[in-house]
Amino acid sequence: MRAFTDGRGPGTPDEMWLLEHPSVFTLGQAGRDEHILDAGGIPVVHSDRGGQATYHGPGQVVLYLLLDLRRAGLGVKRLVRLLEQGVIALLSREGVSGTARPDAPGVYVDGAKIASLGLRVRNGRCYHGVALNVDLNLGPFARINPCGYPGLAVTRLVDLVEAPRGLAVVGDSLARCVATSLGADLVVEPGETAPWNGPPRHLSALKNFSDSDA
Repeated sequence: MRAFTDGRGPGTPDEMWLLEHPSVFTLGQAGRDEHILDAGGIPVVHSDRGGQATYHGPGQVVLYLLLDLRRAGLGVKRLVRLLEQGVIALLSREGVSGTARPDAPGVYVDGAKIASLGLRVRNGRCYHGVALNVDLNLGPFARINPCGYPGLAVTRLVDLVEAPRGLAVVGDSLARCVATSLGADLVVEPGETAPWNGPPRHLSALKNFSDSDA
């Protein structure tokens, strides 16, 4: 992500990357080690995103968003709201009511966190993104203070819907909902079907927001 961001030019298309991480705890730039209570055998990685401690693992959709914010006239606060709205729209399609909190970025269902957000901006361009709990093991969250909040409840989509869909289907739906929230179209190269963990999704016709927020 850093190499892509540093090497992109004025006309480089924005991209989304969809993937699934192996089990790992990550700490953001200002992350405090005390928020990792007991890592056990799970690796701890210091990341250059914003935010505190979180867990990634199999069964979680991770959507990395590589945007030229300056070109779109889009501020970070607005981007966070749009990402949250994209996740909330995806949950709504599944019959689940999600909400955002002004004091703690992310998306929640009945007070439990189902999606975490963390971004990094360099030279007016962002990377990192959002992680949505679909059917991952929630146990490791008990070994940390999720997002820096002791005792924060977490949840997953598989426990909230009657007929859970596969990770690839949820990931593709999430990508489309976030693109719609950004006022953009998703573009897959001719001949490709955008498989899970496949080629990046390109974003075209991204709305020009001309925001004033930071």
